Amino acid sequence: METVLVIGATGNIGVSAVKGALNSGRNVLAIIRSQASADKLIRHIGTAEGITFVEASVTADDGVKSVVDRVRAGELPGFQHVYSCVGGEYITLPMKDITTDRLRANMTSMFEAAFFAYRATLPYLLSQATPTTWTLCTGSQGDIGTHALAAISQGALFSFATAACRETAQTNVRFNEVYLALRVEVDEDARVHGVTSSSEFAGVYEAVLGNEGIRGERVWVERMEDLRDVRVTRKF
Repeated sequence: METVLVIGATGNIGVSAVKGALNSGRNVLAIIRSQASADKLIRHIGTAEGITFVEASVTADDGVKSVVDRVRAGELPGFQHVYSCVGGEYITLPMKDITTDRLRANMTSMFEAAFFAYRATLPYLLSQATPTTWTLCTGSQGDIGTHALAAISQGALFSFATAACRETAQTNVRFNEVYLALRVEVDEDARVHGVTSSSEFAGVYEAVLGNEGIRGERVWVERMEDLRDVRVTRKF
């Protein structure tokens, strides 16, 4: 059975990724910060079945690499798919009030974590003889700009996704960007706030995993209809 490595597994989007992977009949290798994080994910998913947990810092430049090293050593299950969705602060702080430390912390969590994960996992995926995937979740703040910290990092992720699509175009790795413009929260919070639930958004990742024709694409999730009928455009 195939396995999905989820980076940022305990956030709202991460819960969706885990649900999508499990719903597609795959197992999950979830990178977590602590046992408390694992317990949180189990509570949101409703089960620990099919999930292997591993503690690592996804914001450290060697955090995901340490996980891949353990996979190569046979200590953890191998994976054929990667989903990256590490989040940061979603606040309306004017750029003039953003401190250097705060800027760097958010760029590390939202941009560098994805880059570190890609750098660590791509050689492992390329070494496999069968098709693999790498999925990056980005946000519309990169275009809207109402939340400056999020907008700055998303802009960097857009460029990263385009470059990654180009360099994997002729490989066994299908790289795709999921562009999210809806507010997604775990199911119990979504019911209270009237927003998109992690279970609803999970279907988008199921569609990406299940359709080999989705390759080098931006997957648009701007409207509720996009949760049911996947809408894509080529990244380049």
